Amino acid sequence: MLWSLLPYLPLGLLAGLLSGVLGIGGGLVFSPLLLLAGLDPHQALATSTLAIVPTTLGGTWAHLSNRSLPWRGGLAIVLGAGLGAGLFSQVGLVLHGWMLLAMQALMYGGLALSFRPPSAQAATDTASLKLAGLTATGMVAGMATGLLGLGGGLVMVPLMVQLMKVPIHLAIRFSTLAVLTSASVASTTFLLDGRALLPIGMLLGGTAAVAARWSAARLDRVSDGQLTWLLRALTLILALDSGRRALALLMSSPG
Repeated sequence: MLWSLLPYLPLGLLAGLLSGVLGIGGGLVFSPLLLLAGLDPHQALATSTLAIVPTTLGGTWAHLSNRSLPWRGGLAIVLGAGLGAGLFSQVGLVLHGWMLLAMQALMYGGLALSFRPPSAQAATDTASLKLAGLTATGMVAGMATGLLGLGGGLVMVPLMVQLMKVPIHLAIRFSTLAVLTSASVASTTFLLDGRALLPIGMLLGGTAAVAARWSAARLDRVSDGQLTWLLRALTLILALDSGRRALALLMSSPG
């Protein structure tokens, strides 16, 4: 399996670039890649979560080095992400693979339709951010990680920008930190119950971590509008892909 993944390492670099600049974990690349490599949905989503850990560690390290993460808001979203991932990391075991993929499709489709450019939004003072809101947002990301094997960044960033009026660049930094936390908690469970494959996760995640650190350090060079439309395009593509995979799996399942 490891040898079969070597041609896909450039996609690992792509996942890292997207992670650093959008605050996502890279699961949007890892999950389809692992399904294509022959893993079943439960293994693919669990191993994707494991690969997210080193990927987001690279981006978080860059943000901490730049001192661009407010510590109080960071602690609040970390708390929520850890709790959410811990609570939902076992739920996926009782669901069929096509159900997990269908839930992914619905989540991505809703985000693609709801996310709007932040042109009319006033920047929020980081000292006035509602810590309870950040904690709740982190819990949503933890749920996405624990249940669906996604980092949750594509959920958190729109929530923070649309509902809490957090500037998009700061939302991306918070998201990267929260995804690191939720993926670390969930992947521990996945390793213990045998769903996550350690060598594959570390191979993809280690490759992506290098690119994530590079792109995270250059986040401020990307405009608000460019970030918004990139997020919308990705969620729409992923909604269509997850829906297609869910339907194919449902049609091929016995009974």
